[in-house]
Amino acid sequence: MNSPYIELDASRVALAALLILVNGAISLGLRLGMGRTLLVASVRTVVQLLLVGMVLRWVFDDRPWFVVLGLLVVMTVVAGVTAVQRNQRHYPGIWTDTMISVWASSWLITSFALLVVIRDMQPWYQPQYAIPLLGMVLGNTLNGISLGLNALTESLVTRRDEVESLLALGATRWEAAGAPVRHAVRTGMIPIVNAMMVVGVVSLPGMMTGQILAQADPLQAVKYQIVIMFLVASATGLGTIAVILLSYRRLFNADHQFLYARIDQENAQ
Repeated sequence: MNSPYIELDASRVALAALLILVNGAISLGLRLGMGRTLLVASVRTVVQLLLVGMVLRWVFDDRPWFVVLGLLVVMTVVAGVTAVQRNQRHYPGIWTDTMISVWASSWLITSFALLVVIRDMQPWYQPQYAIPLLGMVLGNTLNGISLGLNALTESLVTRRDEVESLLALGATRWEAAGAPVRHAVRTGMIPIVNAMMVVGVVSLPGMMTGQILAQADPLQAVKYQIVIMFLVASATGLGTIAVILLSYRRLFNADHQFLYARIDQENAQ
């Protein structure tokens, strides 16, 4: 027999929020100096999620397609900006490359999920499906893109002598950059691969947990989570390889020269 769904009031949420004091105590005891950061992060978590909740409640109230599409566009732009900001080294065109990679990979995979995998929605842009699915895909894709892009630029800087030596000996730009490119793609894929290795054994993902808490059939929740994991893995792979290849073409010209000066050293931390 299913237990009734338990709604959380403000007092219960506040009890959970008090747990952040544990992190504060650790920071204070070890003199980490993270007290202010923890406070700001906690406040932002509450405010951002409350705002999102209010927006989603409004959007879910039978809004027209362009409202849903507009929210999806905003989510995608924010993801692209975040991916660029996480990169320590910049180069001319990084914003364009990142936006294209985030947009193409996430929207392609989410469209496949909505129109081919689930496909029984009416209307096709039903926000209860489109918004959460794109959100999960974007969150993981931007991680892969930012990690891969950062790994590529950092590897090209640290291995500059090796890359330029190979080019001087007659290697093509692809032969010279092959090792950094492969390292970058591998780095971008590591988080999702690790997650797939332990899902269901070590961790119960958020979507599956949420459905179970909402009293969905556990097997149905598992099926949805399987779909999500493969969507996320595909989008991460596409986004990572796209941004790496676009970056590679900007940092190496058709004459097989490494344009090292394009990498902004002032952003290196």
